[in-house]
Amino acid sequence: MDKDSLLGSHAMRVGVEVGGTFTDLVAVDEGEIQICKVPSTPASPDIGALASLDQAGIMLAGVGDLVHGSTVATNALLERKGAKVAFVVTRGFRDILFLQRHDRRNIYDLRYKRPSPVVERADCYEVAERIDASGTVIAALDVEAAVAELAPKLRAGGYDSVAICLLSSYANAAHEEALRAALNAALPEMLVTASADVTREFREFERASTATLAAYVQPVIDSYLSRLDRELVARGFSSRFSIMQSNGGRIPARAMRRNAISALFSGPAAGVVGAIRQAERAGTGNVITFDMGGTSTDVCLVTDGKPGISPDTELDGLPVRTPVIDIATVGAGGGSLVWIDDGGMLRVGPRSAGAEPGPACYGKGGTKPTITDAHVLRGTIRPEAFLGGAMEIDRAAAERAFAPIAHALGLSIPEAASAALRLSVANIVRAIQLVSTEKGNDPRDYALVPYGGAGPLLAAEIADEMQLDRVIVPPNPGVLSAYGLIASDFSKISAITRRFVVDGDAPARIRATHAEMEAAARADFASFGLTDGLGFEFVADMRFVGQAFEVPVELSPATLAGLDAAKLEELFQQAHHRIFLHGGSKGQKIEVVGFRMTVSRPLESLPAFRERANAAETPKESPIVLADGNAVSAAVRAAASLTLDAPVAGPALIEGYSSTTYVPPGWQVWRDADDNLTMTRTAK
Repeated sequence: MDKDSLLGSHAMRVGVEVGGTFTDLVAVDEGEIQICKVPSTPASPDIGALASLDQAGIMLAGVGDLVHGSTVATNALLERKGAKVAFVVTRGFRDILFLQRHDRRNIYDLRYKRPSPVVERADCYEVAERIDASGTVIAALDVEAAVAELAPKLRAGGYDSVAICLLSSYANAAHEEALRAALNAALPEMLVTASADVTREFREFERASTATLAAYVQPVIDSYLSRLDRELVARGFSSRFSIMQSNGGRIPARAMRRNAISALFSGPAAGVVGAIRQAERAGTGNVITFDMGGTSTDVCLVTDGKPGISPDTELDGLPVRTPVIDIATVGAGGGSLVWIDDGGMLRVGPRSAGAEPGPACYGKGGTKPTITDAHVLRGTIRPEAFLGGAMEIDRAAAERAFAPIAHALGLSIPEAASAALRLSVANIVRAIQLVSTEKGNDPRDYALVPYGGAGPLLAAEIADEMQLDRVIVPPNPGVLSAYGLIASDFSKISAITRRFVVDGDAPARIRATHAEMEAAARADFASFGLTDGLGFEFVADMRFVGQAFEVPVELSPATLAGLDAAKLEELFQQAHHRIFLHGGSKGQKIEVVGFRMTVSRPLESLPAFRERANAAETPKESPIVLADGNAVSAAVRAAASLTLDAPVAGPALIEGYSSTTYVPPGWQVWRDADDNLTMTRTAK
């Protein structure tokens, strides 16, 4: 049987998540929890991943389930360190990546430039062929002649990979498939990506951008996973190896080598999954997840246990047509730099100290002030308790870093640190508003779930600003993303463009498309060795004729069975009204644009997650500086030592191995049976 198909009930599960500053590991074995954090190695992320296994003392021969998430693909794009890509298009469309859309992001910027694609114009090649929007071949592709012309040029160009995006291949991929097969045969040393392999949806520029970005990162991911896989096998690993996707589900690592673009945001997605799992244990499905790590902060709105899924995203200004959890990101992580702008105003981020050299207090050569340094100076991070006392923290270095900021603002060093933290709170509140109030959701109906090493330190203050009454801090919040990896289901989202007007024939066409997509999804999962327990969700993207963008309409199996044109129109109008507060004019024509299907296979069982005891000595109180600049004593407790359902009033510091939870005055905290820390307001 395929090694990816089954997981023994008593096999160890290990999640390894490579972040910008730290690489986190969570291992669960028959209820026993192991966690660790090691510094990331940006130049070779696999070194950090293997170092986490070494530090935790994991014997890979006993691991039955290894799940990995990383920023490798994201960093390759942001740092422009991907492969050299050749771009092959239909004749006449060579400039599609450079024309882009005619929107202008910054309308008052006289020096505004469009985002630069990852392909130079000289690396774009044309072939003679034409397929129309219905999938009809207008001009056939002479594959033999095209490859005879292309192959010498591509070989001479020294390309690592080839991206193919032919006109209307979303409707008929025959030409792309034939050209891909021929180029693979002629140029076996190059990876060839066809746009139909990564997105089968219309909108030519977005499809072309996604195809080139996929080809740009595919060799990087393929090389990275190959190195990691070889080392794992050499260490005795022979079981299931999965990779987290941006949509919050995992797939086997070998499948990721065919579509690396789907892993762009695997780390943030894993954190959302972990937060949802723990919030469910605390009895709530409506949460705002708040992940504050070393380089950035990610927030996501989750309603009834489900995060929003966006069909596309952007990275470095370039569109990526791949399903992602709807996350808003701001440059406000623990390593975000604190600085003074040209106008003399205090700023936080988006630049970061990163893993190297890191915050000044890490003692690794950093000299610029960061949010982590601010917490050390405020007293909400105690140097002797950081990472359970395993990592030394240099408070004097943090003071030296903040001295120029304090001098420029005419404040004491602790006051300058508090001002930086208040500004960080304001930045994060703005990000939360993007996913809540600006989309018609009242954040007061949700609980805040903070995680990441820095999240619980600011959570209560953010909740105060947002008028939220409840904060749920998961156990071991600094490594929750790594837990989310092993708590995630296998999942894949496919999409296809099928355009037709809603009429009497539409329901039958929808049912036929559903059957076609389900069969393809089952075949995909069968190739993964997963055939039982599959669940399906089906969505139609619809709009009024003449609209530019679509509205998703969920179609359950029961709805599909009895669907007629009137019911379809009613479902669309209801979905349209929820977003735009109107359902259109009577008799206005409606069209279906495309479909999305999510197939998922739940875990065999959900691993429990418990707080790891902090090895550092925990005093009864410690001095901190409040937001108003006043110094007070805060109670200090170890997270694992809190008595169940016995509240501790703020100000207090609840310390764990991976993070500290700050409970300000006017709040209280208690631990529940699942080791969640729940904070509620005692004063309004």
